[in-house]
Amino acid sequence: MEVLDSSAFIHGYDSDDRTASIPAVQAELTGETALRFDAEEGAGMHIHVPGEGAIDRVRNAAEETGDLAELSDTDLRLLAAAFELDATLVTDDYAMQNVAERMDVRVRVIAREGIAEERDWQFQCAGCGRTFDENRDRCPICGSDLTRKNPA
Repeated sequence: MEVLDSSAFIHGYDSDDRTASIPAVQAELTGETALRFDAEEGAGMHIHVPGEGAIDRVRNAAEETGDLAELSDTDLRLLAAAFELDATLVTDDYAMQNVAERMDVRVRVIAREGIAEERDWQFQCAGCGRTFDENRDRCPICGSDLTRKNPA
């Protein structure tokens, strides 16, 4: 089974596998892409609503990798759906791919290259240069903004 992100409908992704998606993806789509969603649903695509427990697991994994701030509520729910259904997530989103890798969720990319490796991000203060493992709104030392960076 494959769980389809918005990018699958935007790029006209076609699959012989059983498919699923979530209501929030349908709400994001308009015009021709919304018609593709409707056609896929009419062809038997499963609409899945992931449980809060799975969403919390995704949120925790995203905190561990440092991707939580990059993920929308829809992204969290798509990852949770793929996790619950033991399905392949179809997406081009790098942050989603990184969290999926952490959770051992298979990913298929559509229009871009997939991630080469899982990353645990660090956050660096734009003012004093200190780095932190957790994302915060501001640096607790000097109050400047933090930016995400690869520690490698």
